[in-house]
Amino acid sequence: MLKKDNLYFGLILGFLAPVLGMLGFYFWKFRSIAFGEFLEYMLQWKSLLTSVVSVSLIANAVVFTIYINKHIDKTARGIFIATCIYALIAAGIKFWA
Repeated sequence: MLKKDNLYFGLILGFLAPVLGMLGFYFWKFRSIAFGEFLEYMLQWKSLLTSVVSVSLIANAVVFTIYINKHIDKTARGIFIATCIYALIAAGIKFWA
């Protein structure tokens, strides 16, 4: 499965890795509260949003690096595009919400 070289597969991985990074952050720091409360806190506390986005984008960077090093370029391109979209949405939420 890691050998698949497809832009759409990269987009899926690029949108899935940050979600897994966010879930990892939630279980690491906030497992004592409900996930819905965690999402509400994220929108209220901009510093928490920044932390979650950082961990999520690091998760994407790991996946991107794996595919770049294996020279699976179309998939890596999809991951990069998803990372850019994710970062723009997170910046929009941080500055305009």
